[in-house]
Amino acid sequence: MPDPKQMSGIPRPVDDLPKGSISVRLIRGALSNNISGHPVDLTIGGKVTTVKTDEAGRAQFDAVPPGATVKATADVDGEHLESQEFVAPAQGGIRLMLVATDPAKAAAPATTGTVVIGPQSRIVIQPREEAADIFYLLDIANAASGPVNTAMPFGFDMPPDAKGCGIMQGSSPQASIAGTRVSVAPPFAPGSTFVQVACEVPAATGSVDLEQRFPAPVEQLAVVVKKVGDMTLRSPQIKEQRELPADGEIFIAATGGAVAAGQPLELAVDGIPHHSPAPRRIALALVVAIAIAGAFAASGRVEDAPAKAAERKRLMARRDKLFGELVRLEQDHRNARVDERHYATRRAEIVAALEQIYGALDGDDTGPEPAGRAGLAA
Repeated sequence: MPDPKQMSGIPRPVDDLPKGSISVRLIRGALSNNISGHPVDLTIGGKVTTVKTDEAGRAQFDAVPPGATVKATADVDGEHLESQEFVAPAQGGIRLMLVATDPAKAAAPATTGTVVIGPQSRIVIQPREEAADIFYLLDIANAASGPVNTAMPFGFDMPPDAKGCGIMQGSSPQASIAGTRVSVAPPFAPGSTFVQVACEVPAATGSVDLEQRFPAPVEQLAVVVKKVGDMTLRSPQIKEQRELPADGEIFIAATGGAVAAGQPLELAVDGIPHHSPAPRRIALALVVAIAIAGAFAASGRVEDAPAKAAERKRLMARRDKLFGELVRLEQDHRNARVDERHYATRRAEIVAALEQIYGALDGDDTGPEPAGRAGLAA
């Protein structure tokens, strides 16, 4: 007889129930130990309906809409039980069991043994703007008839750039997290120990690359990605993937084979909504360029100030010399010591030179306004 714990939470399509009915049987340890009068919750498309079990330990939910996403849960003596998430069938019904731990087995001394990350485990990825929410829903399965301690502590690290890591409601109280380090304290009871961890991973470039290592073998890789736009999922360990509609949205459902303990599980999601970094980079480059140009210009003005002062001094000395020569030429002309032709030519040359000097001095704002231009014009 197989351990009922191994069948806990697995939906089984049947024809002996009314259309749209889901029957959940609640037992403790063995098929003969029904739990009656106990509440069982059925989450239907995000809404929770509660029904108590009858004398046979069954809680039946009728008229469940076909195609709705469904999960059954119950809490027995502090132990949280939950089924796989499944889609309500269009024909027939569903039977499943939720199996609580037998106290007699739980009280047995723990032996050294192994656990696996069972087939109910899956990784769920939900994109957001420039980020993705990552959920590890782990079914840590102990196939032994009694509790076991693993040879090495059961712990693993979330992705290094993960933020807001936390243990989700419904996880075993044995699970804890410190930063990005997840730990599960032994012993592991027979059957399943559920650990559900969530985090956020940035995706500023529109892509998320995950490399995750688990301390126990993954019996079967299962990944679910909520698809937005042209998102794609890639992994060398995925053997099959397809797109499925559910609740008005599209999901990528992918499966693969076993992954050994400690082996990196690689996943890449591309096409996550994000803003192009190009405008920000261009704006930043312009700000830097303007700052550099301003600093260079200010530096240039400081460095050019002494040179401009020296040039102004030279021009003023040249002006004074030419102005003195012009005065002497006028005196020689009045005293008839120079002929008319030489006077006119030389006077024109001096006046032209003085005009250039005064023009240069007028364009320089580093000193006082040059004097003597009115006399030159006369």
